[in-house]
Amino acid sequence: MPKNQNPVTRGGGLSVNVVLTIVVVVVAVVVIGGILLFNRGGGSGDSAAPAPAVPAEVLRKPDSHALIDSPDNKVTVVEFLDYQCPACHSYYTALTKQIEKDYAGRITFVTRNFPLQGHPLARSAAQAAEAAGLQGKYKEMYHALYDNYEAWALAPDGANVSSDTAKASALFEQYAQQIGLDVAKFRQDVNSPQVNAKIDADVADGNLAGVRGTPSLFINGRKYQPGDDVQTFRQLADDFLGKLNAELAK
Repeated sequence: MPKNQNPVTRGGGLSVNVVLTIVVVVVAVVVIGGILLFNRGGGSGDSAAPAPAVPAEVLRKPDSHALIDSPDNKVTVVEFLDYQCPACHSYYTALTKQIEKDYAGRITFVTRNFPLQGHPLARSAAQAAEAAGLQGKYKEMYHALYDNYEAWALAPDGANVSSDTAKASALFEQYAQQIGLDVAKFRQDVNSPQVNAKIDADVADGNLAGVRGTPSLFINGRKYQPGDDVQTFRQLADDFLGKLNAELAK
């Protein structure tokens, strides 16, 4: 054994738990750093400047899916997302689930598809969500995809995204069965012209809205940008909810 070997590895190498913990921590640091850099426009220092408003008809279409709805539509949040995007999953875990629970009936939260080319299974996941939507179960599939993110979206090393289409398809059908879909119809709809047209329309609207990466969120038409003092997901959630509450108070 070399004299300078890390004591953690002494006695047979790193344990599986230690390795997984290290991977999770590293991924979390990279993800939060990437999210904040992207949403601050590359660190240009102008995050305090108000973002221009995007027309409501670009951000939401009549067939867009809403996780929650408010009767007055006073505040509408729109998220362009990529189901395989690690940052989108982190937003879901740290922010979106809380909003869906705590702001039900108070705001409208709309989700739009924006699968990125660098994520091999992103479009397949979007197809699964839209196919479930044709049976009235979009929200259930949305949650199934994010709640089981590690199972289908990540490679075995836990640090890279997966490209295993066969595994993902099998899991998506499993989720479809679990949420009560007609699996035969789901299988037929997944790659249908209707589903693909819906995803393409979402991407086109995202491009019009200036979306360049995911997640991209808009509050009443204005793109959300974290404050310069935001360094953690907890701070990110507090910052976003502060802006949301400010809109509700108007």
